[in-house]
Amino acid sequence: MPNYLSQNELNQIKKTLENGGIIAFPTDTVWGIGCLPENKKAVEKIYSIKSRDRGKPLILLGKNLDALMSYVEAMPKVAVNIAKKYFPGAITLVIKKSLRTPDFVTAGFDTVGIRIPDCPIFIEVLEKCTEYGVLATTSANISETAAALIKQEVIDSIGSEIDYILDDYGCIPKGVESTVISVDESNAIRVLRQGAVFLS
Repeated sequence: MPNYLSQNELNQIKKTLENGGIIAFPTDTVWGIGCLPENKKAVEKIYSIKSRDRGKPLILLGKNLDALMSYVEAMPKVAVNIAKKYFPGAITLVIKKSLRTPDFVTAGFDTVGIRIPDCPIFIEVLEKCTEYGVLATTSANISETAAALIKQEVIDSIGSEIDYILDDYGCIPKGVESTVISVDESNAIRVLRQGAVFLS
């Protein structure tokens, strides 16, 4: 994988996250904001920045499936098959969380949404700026407003509240949010939000 970010940028992002900061970044769907999932103050800051309903969970974006596995209980077979087919991509799987995933990330739910974005710039951040390759995330906009598709939209809406905003380096979001699919322990599937991907 090519390197998009300079060592100086990587160092700044890593330091920002470790100090409880919030970063904004491009993904394959829309721009997002995120923090380390274990940092309760940072997670609460995300809710505050967005004026987000505290009953709505954040999702975990990971560099690969292995990085996300410790945050969930055993993956149902159907979820594994969906992950193999659609990850990385615009599918968010909602499955039973493990004890490692904090309740403040999932708004008290016993499930957690996981996704691997198809955006090499953000994957590089996950690989090089986080210990475990995972961030707690949501879209980079005020709740109930349109999702940001370019960096300037992030700056204009919530930029003053964000500690570090990446460049896109050519990773332009497609503008349609991920499809959110719940898979329970009996392998039953529910589409919670139809987004960019239609299950086949």
